Amino acid sequence: MNRALTDETVSIHPLAVVDPAARLGRGVSVGPFSVIGAEVVLGSGCTVHNSVTIVGNTTVGSGCEFFPGCIIGTKPQDVKYRGERARLVIGDNNIFREQVSAHPGTRGGGGVTTIGDENLLMIGSHVGHDAKIGNRCILANQVLLAGHVLIEDCATIGGATAIHHFVTIGKHSMVAGMTRVTADVPPFLTVAGTRSTRQEVRMVNGVGLQRRGFSQEQIRNLKNAYMKIFSRRARASGVPVTKTIAEIKRRCTDENVIYLCDFLLRSFECGRKGRYLESLRTDNARKPPEQ
Repeated sequence: MNRALTDETVSIHPLAVVDPAARLGRGVSVGPFSVIGAEVVLGSGCTVHNSVTIVGNTTVGSGCEFFPGCIIGTKPQDVKYRGERARLVIGDNNIFREQVSAHPGTRGGGGVTTIGDENLLMIGSHVGHDAKIGNRCILANQVLLAGHVLIEDCATIGGATAIHHFVTIGKHSMVAGMTRVTADVPPFLTVAGTRSTRQEVRMVNGVGLQRRGFSQEQIRNLKNAYMKIFSRRARASGVPVTKTIAEIKRRCTDENVIYLCDFLLRSFECGRKGRYLESLRTDNARKPPEQ
């Protein structure tokens, strides 16, 4: 019997199924009808409510909470997956609300899906294979991440939003609910898709930045950069957007504006279909079919 299962600080309901090989930290609680697989590691203070499944090569940090119906660590939904060894790594103090699902990585994506610290994944959200989520992100109800999606720190994604594979969501950005995201979302900005079939950059995420402790000067600098790049006057000027961005970067000393410029230049100049990560693909999807 695994020592973790005999630790008096671990609470396992009689109707739960916990493999003896699983490793449970101090203060872990497992509710009825939940299943914990042999390779699972749960850090100290994790709470697994009833009817939760955590299996596969899954490592969870401390203080995480899994609400009923979560399915964590099952095989990825990738037709190229052939049973190779893959991992799902979850950090500390994350909340997984009802019916959240998250899959491990695949060989084509490096073999690991990662979720950082202090994230909130609301009801029905899905984390696809090889995705990478940073810290303090919020995924509202029914947010769907395809494989290989990267979400940087402190991003907020509205409900019923679907995100195309290999998309990057920039840090401190806000994606409005029911948005179809098929291209990279710039950091610090708000993107919505309610007026068209695809995403549109709307404004600086001013409220979100204030809540994260950004100064008025930092927000003002980002707003000035936004107007020079995305305003109607800027689009009608005829000046190539990459030239405008490069000039803003050359003249500016604000590290956030520089980060925004680098992000945009990478997506515009190197990305494929507006997705920088597409340009880094090494699988057969990028190769033309043989004649």
